[in-house]
Amino acid sequence: MADVVIVRKCKHGQVRVLFGNVVDVEGDVMVIPANSRLAGREGLDERMQQAAGEGLREHCAGIARKRRTSNLQPCSVGEAVSTPAFDLPASHLVHVVGPDCRRPTQDTFRRELLRNSYEALFEELRGLEPRETLVLPPLGTDVFAYPHREVARMTMEIILAWMDGEEDPGVRMVHIVTHEDNFLKNMKTVYRESEDQFPGVDRTRDYRKGKIQ
Repeated sequence: MADVVIVRKCKHGQVRVLFGNVVDVEGDVMVIPANSRLAGREGLDERMQQAAGEGLREHCAGIARKRRTSNLQPCSVGEAVSTPAFDLPASHLVHVVGPDCRRPTQDTFRRELLRNSYEALFEELRGLEPRETLVLPPLGTDVFAYPHREVARMTMEIILAWMDGEEDPGVRMVHIVTHEDNFLKNMKTVYRESEDQFPGVDRTRDYRKGKIQ
């Protein structure tokens, strides 16, 4: 069971930060932080593909084969592709490739690449139904080694601006789910330092007191 750490109310719904295992959190759409091969061979990507079952690996391999016939990578950095969820507790999966900061060329442009990755996710979501609940491990962390303080701030800025913007994304609940102690520590620090600057209104205390669900 994931623990709710932060709750923020935005124009179009809530954004929550949860500490726990992402594969146990139910939602309409679940995001997999993929690599460009859609292979699921390391880190959280591998664990999520294993939890989804062999059907997902076969489906992703089919996407990879088809795209390679056009001389394209299965899913490049800053791109997203959707698949069925198979054995994961969701209706859809969206595989999103964030910047791999172990690679100097990607690390140099990591902020721009991270924003591109989230924009690709948002664009892919527009074509999915249902999508009211989004389960989202932060992009770029885990084996991709994005500096935690920076990625925590950017994750909150990007997601909160999206959920509080003029255009309704059709999402009513975003669960940002992490199992990484260091990322969570940095997320708490960033939120405490900049809570009054982020879009939306903090509802964490109301949630803990049982005033909201």
